[in-house]
Amino acid sequence: MTSVPRLVIAAPSSGSGKTTVATGLMAALTARGLAVSPHKVGPDYIDPGYHALATGRVGRNLDAYLCGPELVGPLFAHGARGCDIAVVEGVMGLYDGAAGEGELASTAHVAKLLRAPVVLVVDASSQSRSVAALVHGFVSWDPQVRVGGVILNKVASDRHEALLREALDSVGVPVMGVVRRGAQVETPSRHLGLVPVAERGSLAVAAVDAMAAQVAAGCDLSALVALARSAGSPAGAAWDAGEVVPPPPPRPFPSLGAAPPDRRSALDGPRPQSPDGLVVAVAGGAAFTFSYAEHSELLAAAGAEVVVFDPLRDEELPEGTAGLVIGGGFPEVYACELSANEPLRKAVAELAASGAPVAAECAGLLYLCRELDGMPMCGVLDASARMSQRLTLGYRDAVAVSDSVLAGAGTRMRGHEFHRTVVEPGAGAAPAWGVRVPERRVEGFVQRGVHASYLHTHWASEPGVARRFVERCRTS
Repeated sequence: MTSVPRLVIAAPSSGSGKTTVATGLMAALTARGLAVSPHKVGPDYIDPGYHALATGRVGRNLDAYLCGPELVGPLFAHGARGCDIAVVEGVMGLYDGAAGEGELASTAHVAKLLRAPVVLVVDASSQSRSVAALVHGFVSWDPQVRVGGVILNKVASDRHEALLREALDSVGVPVMGVVRRGAQVETPSRHLGLVPVAERGSLAVAAVDAMAAQVAAGCDLSALVALARSAGSPAGAAWDAGEVVPPPPPRPFPSLGAAPPDRRSALDGPRPQSPDGLVVAVAGGAAFTFSYAEHSELLAAAGAEVVVFDPLRDEELPEGTAGLVIGGGFPEVYACELSANEPLRKAVAELAASGAPVAAECAGLLYLCRELDGMPMCGVLDASARMSQRLTLGYRDAVAVSDSVLAGAGTRMRGHEFHRTVVEPGAGAAPAWGVRVPERRVEGFVQRGVHASYLHTHWASEPGVARRFVERCRTS
């Protein structure tokens, strides 16, 4: 594993301010000229968008449940290649993990896997001396977790700060920053968390700039960098999509046609070309912001040219599309605009009807339905979708119950559900997954080349998914 300096930004609970501090720290260190690698513990898709804005690099997730503990280090090293420092934002409270699984997938678990020191962000708005008991409890709970510093958030005054510092002297954990109550940065939320960066434009840029200024003014950046440099140096090789999914052999009769036009790539850097011009279109834009960077990297390693398109604006699929991937996001927020783009809906329906591979997760599932909240969608699936007041949330153990373009029957994967919608199925499709939550049920749709499901999965845990999908694109 890379020995890049690294910090984990954690908190006693959600709502303590760790996203503001982590994003602000990333941006402040980047402004100092450091190459900062941004990471997020857990399955969250939204915070990494702010991290990417803060650092200019892809925000990557570290999820010990979805990918397994053995991949946390290699995926971290992959993302941190060439960087001066890495900042890892935690999830929920420091010791909160997958329900019923002990420490699995908690921030503490990931910090131990990375041998990284932890900085605890504490909401001190309603306490003074009690902060010492709180911090002492988190420091002593697990001796293998090294809490190297505290950042006090929502501090009311100089007097309040003095009381907090005096109390924490007895704990032996240095205060590395203080953020005043009146300096909070407004980051709007809705039913699934923060509003994504792609929807906020210049407002998101301004918010990240404010976070950076807040952290630079209130925190000891030099002390935080020094703490990051004290991280351990575990062994292990960086994850590499090209190694886990070797590229296909050269085609004996390559196309002699004209080179394809330039397209927007889903990957950093130069756009990888498929050896045989095979294009996999990936939905993007404001309505479909939920995706893991490793998915596109695996598709490219399997021999595809990955091209991003925006279902809100583009009226055609990318030229030469042989397969389609539609991830998660907020189609319910953009249902009117998605419905109004009738030419693209028709193109998606025609592609699916041809038998071409289509992989859809959550928002993608809704887009493929006949309608969403009464508005016409693509009509690929005989199903209707609607918003619900009930939040469906949690990790899932899943097994493929039908052969599909993604997996053969019996393939086991872990996934995550996070939505406030309900799909009422019609007829004509087989289920995609059998899941245990803890009751057993079937979920999703498999229909010709279509695999559609509420389940978000991380393909790094099962790289054969990308290879199978690309090969089906090649032969369909």
